[in-house]
Amino acid sequence: MKTLLLSIALLFSAFTFGQDTKGISIEVTIDNVTSDEGKVILGLHTSETFMVANGIQSKESKIVDGKITVTFESVTPGTYAIIALHDKNENNRMDFETNGMPKENFGSSNNPMSYGPPQFSASKFEVENEDIKMNIRF
Repeated sequence: MKTLLLSIALLFSAFTFGQDTKGISIEVTIDNVTSDEGKVILGLHTSETFMVANGIQSKESKIVDGKITVTFESVTPGTYAIIALHDKNENNRMDFETNGMPKENFGSSNNPMSYGPPQFSASKFEVENEDIKMNIRF
């Protein structure tokens, strides 16, 4: 009887641990890209990497009819923000006018309205135990 209970307990714990290691998916759609020229680059960031380093995950997508959809996979619970850039000339960076204004469109999670670079505090969101779908606007 003890062997049967132990076997059931081990089977259950293996099943639940297998579920936890999957992580959470974050599906991001941008449906207002101004042209199909170039690509869209997205980065999933923590407060430590936001605007200072590469994200903990990066994705890129070709644009079809002004729209892209990408999915960040196996995200562990925590606080994150996403930055997106329409890289029209595919040089993998944001280009600026001589006056410092961006030449290419960008956006971040939560779609904050700002007149400067994205801020983590306005863009952050919580990943808990359910997959997330979000829309980012340029």
